[in-house]
Amino acid sequence: MPGVLIQDTPFKTIQVKELHSSYGAEIIGADFSSMSDEQFREIRAAMAKYGVLAFRNTNMNDDEHVNFSARIGELDNVKRFLTGGRKLRYTHFELFDAGNVDEEGNPIHPDAPRSHYNKGNALFHVDSSFNPRRASWSLLRAVKIPPPNLGGETEFADTRTAFDELDEDLKKQLLEKDYIGAHTLLHSRKMGSPEFFADLDPESEPMTRHKLLQTHEPSGRKNLYIAAHCHHLETADGPIPREESDALLKRLMDHVTQPKYVLSVDWYQNSDMVAWDNTCVMHRATGGAFEGKYIRDMRRTTVHDDSPTAWGMNRGQEARGFNLQNTMASTSAAPAVKASA
Repeated sequence: MPGVLIQDTPFKTIQVKELHSSYGAEIIGADFSSMSDEQFREIRAAMAKYGVLAFRNTNMNDDEHVNFSARIGELDNVKRFLTGGRKLRYTHFELFDAGNVDEEGNPIHPDAPRSHYNKGNALFHVDSSFNPRRASWSLLRAVKIPPPNLGGETEFADTRTAFDELDEDLKKQLLEKDYIGAHTLLHSRKMGSPEFFADLDPESEPMTRHKLLQTHEPSGRKNLYIAAHCHHLETADGPIPREESDALLKRLMDHVTQPKYVLSVDWYQNSDMVAWDNTCVMHRATGGAFEGKYIRDMRRTTVHDDSPTAWGMNRGQEARGFNLQNTMASTSAAPAVKASA
């Protein structure tokens, strides 16, 4: 998706309902059954401007979800995550299971191993920063949602405006130091459920490295590429002192996730879809009273970034999975796991 994509002229094929003062929009009038090239270009332009797009009642099925996503770019797939005998509940490897449904179709118990693994998703992050090639768009579709008012909203944080509004001394420091973030999925899993993953060492596997300060190519704006997956910061000369790294990461995460930069998007009905650009926003799952009681079947496609900074410093590396079963077997502090409800 090379070059600035923001559209200056009014949209002709869609209507836009802004959801936040600086980003986020609900798109009205998108025709996913037979989308014209003009409408597709306008949706791309809307994403460049808003970073988060909500589409209501799309009526999309798995095939249409995957096909539309592939129109945006090359898709990631879940094959490397299917370890320990885990199987997909559907036929498309391009669909990531972002719900709470086990292989028998029941809601996963809150104390099940997969629930502990998923707690990392409740921390603000971007998808795939732990991969050598990072992600651009994620497209999350509701297949079956719980009854209303039981939680499950998805929250976002605006990393472009957050950078714009950093104090000038810190901006200057980031520009001069040109920090590099070292990312690993193990870090966010351990942060999300520290007791369960007490013996998990985030430094036991190779990390991927992406610049902390980026230029968001579709909009031309600077932004902070930061996430719960970011274990520490480095410069071109190597890692900085850990205490300094931890303090700076906390300061930046606290800044970006202030309420004024956060947008909460509700899920109203089955087939709602929310798409976002991981290169300019963070997101997190909020959980709720539905957990362990009601099915929340959510499926996500993830589009590989094709910008000049897509690979960071990771050319030649292969994307890694996460073997939860092997990790659990070696995690002596893991609590007893109850049967699924």
